[in-house]
Amino acid sequence: MPVYEYVCRACGHRLEEIQPMGAAAPGPCPECGGELRRVYSRVGVRFSGWGFSSTDKLLPERGGGRKDFRALREKAEEIRES
Repeated sequence: MPVYEYVCRACGHRLEEIQPMGAAAPGPCPECGGELRRVYSRVGVRFSGWGFSSTDKLLPERGGGRKDFRALREKAEEIRES
C-alpha cells in the first residue's frame, strides 16, 4: 500500500498515512481538528532501456544504429571510468 502525506489547512501539521489507493483523507487533524489535504511530492523516476533520450544519446552517430551494441558498451565503459 502507498504512503500518503497530508497537511492540515488550519495549523500546517503534517502526517503520513499508509492507505489503499484511492482512499479518502484519514479524518480531522490530530493536532487541532482541522481539515487535512493530500500533499503531492516529487518522486524519483529512472528511465532505463531504449527509447529515452538519456540512453539513445549514447549511441554512436555512425551507421550501426541500435544494433551496434559493442560500440555502445565501449562508450558506457568510457563514461563509467571518467
